[in-house]
Amino acid sequence: MIEHNVSLRTFNTFGLQANAKLLARFTSVNELREVLSDASTRNEERFVLGGGSNILFTRNVDGLVLKNDIGGIETIDETDDDFLVRAGAGVVWHQLVMHCIENNYPGIENLSLIPGNVGAAPMQNIGAYGVELKDVFFSLEALHLESGELHTFARDECEFGYRESVFKRKLKGQFVITSVTLQLRKNSKVNTSYGAIEQELETMGVSSPTIRDVSNAVIRIRQSKLPDPKVLGNAGSFFKNPVVSTAKFEELKLRYPNIPGYAAGSETKLAAGWLIEQCGWKGKVVGHTGSHAQQALVLVNYGGASGDEIFQLSEKIMESVHGTFGVNLEREVNVY
Repeated sequence: MIEHNVSLRTFNTFGLQANAKLLARFTSVNELREVLSDASTRNEERFVLGGGSNILFTRNVDGLVLKNDIGGIETIDETDDDFLVRAGAGVVWHQLVMHCIENNYPGIENLSLIPGNVGAAPMQNIGAYGVELKDVFFSLEALHLESGELHTFARDECEFGYRESVFKRKLKGQFVITSVTLQLRKNSKVNTSYGAIEQELETMGVSSPTIRDVSNAVIRIRQSKLPDPKVLGNAGSFFKNPVVSTAKFEELKLRYPNIPGYAAGSETKLAAGWLIEQCGWKGKVVGHTGSHAQQALVLVNYGGASGDEIFQLSEKIMESVHGTFGVNLEREVNVY
């Protein structure tokens, strides 16, 4: 069923008011095809919406919003070495993580509590605590909006990068991801080396962690630093961690000895939150928005903020970081 003039406030984790001219929810590929073949929607701009956890609405959507509610999680194959697990694009990502932990399928426990739905995971190549989606990705199915044909994309075809994929660049707006299949290897070892996981496990009194222990540690860390979007509107990390040349990092280290940096191939990844905090933004309130007091990387809606207000704050933060460090920040959140 196609709805008219629908508020999108409850469909985005910032809790921003924006209206959709038309909105259609679908729970299967066939339902999506029916919507796309409807003559009344044929000439409308199409906007695909999943969990709404990575979108900043700065205006109304004068077209058709396609709300992806395709569900289902199933193990489609098992070998001596791995499991293949397929999930509908409308499944909440954390629900998939919990399903895998319940079944003792290792590989995505470090990605616990990342907001959003499964369909957004490959678009962003989501990652946290030393693990990225591409590490466990096998394939996905996506419907071409113009032809209505279902395509299968293998890992290489997705062109994964740091919070990047072909669906954010070359194929942006052309496909709707309908399902994602992960390859979870039975012999994979728990990854506790990144961030504060080892310290949190020690606090928990865990010396030989299971995948559930690692998941619990990640959840505790995230909950201590990141606001719950049901309580305070936000989209998690607003900016990507910038990657600079090693020479640039060494130059910065001479001026700022405490600057954190992480090897990223032949380059160095900086901590965007640290850079923002050094510029005085952490905990700062500007109008109805601001940088969160516990994590500078998270911009929040304190109530009544507009998307443009949050966007303008992000502009000021980017200018500030560039002026201080000569480093360009890039938004991780999609701006509409």
